Amino acid sequence: MTDVDNGVNVQALLDAREVLKGAAEAAQFTWRATSKWENGVHSTTKIQNFYGLGEEHQHKTEAVFDADHPEVFAAQDQGITPIEYLLVGLASCLTAGVASVAQNRGIQLRSVEAQVEGNHDIRGILGVDSDVRNGYNDIKVTFSIDADASRQEIEALVAQSQKRSAVFDALTNPTDVTVEVA
Repeated sequence: MTDVDNGVNVQALLDAREVLKGAAEAAQFTWRATSKWENGVHSTTKIQNFYGLGEEHQHKTEAVFDADHPEVFAAQDQGITPIEYLLVGLASCLTAGVASVAQNRGIQLRSVEAQVEGNHDIRGILGVDSDVRNGYNDIKVTFSIDADASRQEIEALVAQSQKRSAVFDALTNPTDVTVEVA
């Protein structure tokens, strides 16, 4: 068998899985984001710290995300819309999963591209029709994958990625969300 290198340290992931089998408390992570209103509907969200493995951690660099609305909504278009960030998260999570599963299964990837589309009836958020939901009606992810694998093996990669995706799970299963004023 030739060496496969998709840039994923699968052994570290497998080792972490074994360690965490007996350490449920260490597996509890808290991811954080802090958002600040700028002007109009423009906000800036920063991500730096998180908690996991029983202690606080920092990313190597602080990530900054601008969110706004497009000019067709009479906004300044200084960032993507918040609902588009859901597509970013879903695409990124599923793509990372494909790379990880491929590495674990000895499948060399040449390219992976995910096209993600969310259909959204904005009458809900505008209060035009109370029967229209505020969020996406549906989301479709289409992968184009070039790999040393059969179509069946590629479909299995995508299925396993979907099965283990935290973002897919958060979007497709109810998640308790609490909103409060400090």
